[in-house]
Amino acid sequence: MIIMGIDPGFAITGYGVVKYEGNRFSVLEYGAVTTEASMKLSQRLLVLYNELEILIDKFKPDAIAIEELFFNKNIKTALNVGHGRGVSVLAAAKAGVEIYEYTPLQVKQSVVGYGRAEKTQIQQMVKAILNLSAIPKPDDVADALAIAICHGNSYRMGAILGNNNF
Repeated sequence: MIIMGIDPGFAITGYGVVKYEGNRFSVLEYGAVTTEASMKLSQRLLVLYNELEILIDKFKPDAIAIEELFFNKNIKTALNVGHGRGVSVLAAAKAGVEIYEYTPLQVKQSVVGYGRAEKTQIQQMVKAILNLSAIPKPDDVADALAIAICHGNSYRMGAILGNNNF
Protein backbone atom coordinates (compact mmCIF):
# COMPACT_ATOMS: atom_id res chain seq x y z
CA MET A 1 0.00 0.00 0.00
CA ILE A 2 1.25 3.47 -0.89
CA ILE A 3 0.23 6.15 1.63
CA MET A 4 0.66 9.87 1.19
CA GLY A 5 0.61 11.92 4.38
CA ILE A 6 -0.12 15.64 4.23
CA ASP A 7 0.42 18.26 6.92
CA PRO A 8 -1.63 21.08 5.38
CA GLY A 9 -0.80 24.74 5.31
CA PHE A 10 -0.54 27.60 2.86
CA ALA A 11 3.04 28.79 3.44
CA ILE A 12 4.43 25.28 3.99
CA THR A 13 2.61 22.03 3.30
CA GLY A 14 4.55 18.97 4.33
CA TYR A 15 4.14 15.73 2.44
CA GLY A 16 5.47 12.24 2.87
CA VAL A 17 4.94 9.20 0.69
CA VAL A 18 5.54 5.81 2.27
CA LYS A 19 5.10 2.22 1.24
CA TYR A 20 3.50 0.01 3.87
CA GLU A 21 4.09 -3.66 3.25
CA GLY A 22 4.19 -6.63 5.59
CA ASN A 23 4.10 -4.53 8.78
CA ARG A 24 7.01 -2.40 7.54
CA PHE A 25 7.25 1.15 6.33
CA SER A 26 9.68 2.43 3.73
CA VAL A 27 9.97 5.99 2.51
CA LEU A 28 9.44 6.76 -1.15
CA GLU A 29 9.73 10.57 -0.97
CA TYR A 30 9.15 13.47 1.36
CA GLY A 31 9.39 17.22 1.23
CA ALA A 32 7.42 20.42 1.41
CA VAL A 33 5.47 22.59 -0.96
CA THR A 34 6.32 26.18 -0.07
CA THR A 35 4.92 29.49 -1.22
CA GLU A 36 6.24 33.01 -0.89
CA ALA A 37 4.60 35.40 1.57
CA SER A 38 4.58 38.07 -1.14
CA MET A 39 2.15 36.03 -3.25
CA LYS A 40 -1.62 36.51 -3.10
CA LEU A 41 -3.41 33.78 -1.17
CA SER A 42 -5.18 32.60 -4.33
CA GLN A 43 -1.83 32.15 -6.10
CA ARG A 44 -0.36 30.33 -3.11
CA LEU A 45 -3.28 27.92 -3.11
CA LEU A 46 -2.94 27.36 -6.86
CA VAL A 47 0.77 26.50 -6.44
CA LEU A 48 -0.15 24.09 -3.64
CA TYR A 49 -2.86 22.42 -5.72
CA ASN A 50 -0.64 22.04 -8.78
CA GLU A 51 2.27 20.58 -6.78
CA LEU A 52 0.02 18.11 -4.93
CA GLU A 53 -1.57 17.08 -8.22
CA ILE A 54 1.88 16.30 -9.63
CA LEU A 55 2.85 14.27 -6.53
CA ILE A 56 -0.40 12.32 -6.50
CA ASP A 57 -0.03 11.53 -10.20
CA LYS A 58 3.61 10.47 -9.70
CA PHE A 59 3.06 8.12 -6.75
CA LYS A 60 -0.57 7.08 -7.28
CA PRO A 61 -1.18 6.55 -3.56
CA ASP A 62 -3.81 4.07 -2.37
CA ALA A 63 -4.70 6.43 0.47
CA ILE A 64 -4.07 10.03 1.45
CA ALA A 65 -3.96 10.83 5.16
CA ILE A 66 -4.45 14.47 6.12
CA GLU A 67 -4.18 16.10 9.52
CA GLU A 68 -7.41 17.56 10.82
CA LEU A 69 -7.33 21.17 11.93
CA PHE A 70 -6.97 21.84 15.60
CA PHE A 71 -8.09 24.98 17.42
CA ASN A 72 -5.81 27.90 16.74
CA LYS A 73 -5.89 31.12 18.76
CA ASN A 74 -5.03 33.18 15.68
CA ILE A 75 -8.23 33.15 13.59
CA LYS A 76 -6.58 34.51 10.44
CA THR A 77 -3.90 31.82 10.53
CA ALA A 78 -6.50 29.13 11.16
CA LEU A 79 -8.57 30.30 8.20
CA ASN A 80 -5.56 30.37 5.87
CA VAL A 81 -4.45 26.90 7.01
CA GLY A 82 -8.04 25.78 6.44
CA HIS A 83 -7.80 27.04 2.85
CA GLY A 84 -4.62 25.00 2.37
CA ARG A 85 -6.28 21.97 3.91
CA GLY A 86 -9.25 22.37 1.59
CA VAL A 87 -6.97 22.48 -1.44
CA SER A 88 -5.23 19.31 -0.21
CA VAL A 89 -8.56 17.52 0.18
CA LEU A 90 -9.65 18.76 -3.26
CA ALA A 91 -6.47 17.47 -4.95
CA ALA A 92 -6.95 14.04 -3.36
CA ALA A 93 -10.67 13.92 -4.18
CA LYS A 94 -10.14 15.01 -7.78
CA ALA A 95 -7.58 12.21 -8.20
CA GLY A 96 -10.11 9.73 -6.82
CA VAL A 97 -7.90 8.73 -3.89
CA GLU A 98 -9.51 7.74 -0.60
CA ILE A 99 -9.00 10.41 2.07
CA TYR A 100 -8.46 9.67 5.77
CA GLU A 101 -8.29 12.36 8.43
CA TYR A 102 -6.49 12.18 11.75
CA THR A 103 -6.28 14.55 14.69
CA PRO A 104 -2.87 15.47 16.14
CA LEU A 105 -3.80 13.39 19.21
CA GLN A 106 -4.46 10.31 17.04
CA VAL A 107 -1.17 10.77 15.20
CA LYS A 108 0.81 11.08 18.44
CA GLN A 109 -0.93 8.05 19.95
CA SER A 110 -0.29 5.95 16.86
CA VAL A 111 3.34 6.91 16.26
CA VAL A 112 4.65 7.37 19.81
CA GLY A 113 2.05 5.54 21.90
CA TYR A 114 1.27 8.65 23.94
CA GLY A 115 -1.28 11.29 22.91
CA ARG A 116 0.55 14.14 24.60
CA ALA A 117 3.96 13.37 23.10
CA GLU A 118 6.28 16.27 22.38
CA LYS A 119 7.17 17.21 18.80
CA THR A 120 10.75 15.97 19.29
CA GLN A 121 9.48 12.54 20.39
CA ILE A 122 7.36 12.26 17.23
CA GLN A 123 10.28 13.32 15.06
CA GLN A 124 12.60 10.75 16.66
CA MET A 125 10.03 7.98 16.16
CA VAL A 126 9.48 8.95 12.52
CA LYS A 127 13.25 8.79 12.00
CA ALA A 128 13.43 5.36 13.69
CA ILE A 129 10.36 3.82 12.04
CA LEU A 130 11.46 4.91 8.56
CA ASN A 131 15.15 4.18 9.20
CA LEU A 132 16.20 7.70 8.19
CA SER A 133 19.66 9.11 8.84
CA ALA A 134 18.25 12.44 10.06
CA ILE A 135 14.98 13.98 11.18
CA PRO A 136 13.18 15.41 8.12
CA LYS A 137 13.01 19.20 8.02
CA PRO A 138 11.06 21.42 8.20
CA ASP A 139 8.82 20.12 11.00
CA ASP A 140 5.85 19.97 8.61
CA VAL A 141 7.60 17.22 6.65
CA ALA A 142 8.18 15.04 9.72
CA ASP A 143 4.54 15.66 10.67
CA ALA A 144 3.36 14.54 7.21
CA LEU A 145 5.38 11.32 7.51
CA ALA A 146 3.92 10.76 10.99
CA ILE A 147 0.41 11.16 9.54
CA ALA A 148 1.21 8.55 6.86
CA ILE A 149 2.55 6.17 9.54
CA CYS A 150 -0.58 6.79 11.60
CA HIS A 151 -2.74 5.70 8.67
CA GLY A 152 -0.67 2.57 8.12
CA ASN A 153 -1.00 1.64 11.79
CA SER A 154 -4.73 2.43 11.78
CA TYR A 155 -5.22 0.43 8.60
CA ARG A 156 -3.41 -2.52 10.15
CA MET A 157 -5.53 -2.33 13.32
CA GLY A 158 -8.71 -2.12 11.23
CA ALA A 159 -7.66 -5.23 9.31
CA ILE A 160 -6.82 -7.09 12.52
CA LEU A 161 -10.16 -6.15 14.09
CA GLY A 162 -12.08 -6.91 10.92
CA ASN A 163 -13.06 -3.27 10.34
CA ASN A 164 -13.86 -2.87 6.66
CA ASN A 165 -13.86 0.93 6.78
CA PHE A 166 -10.29 0.96 5.42
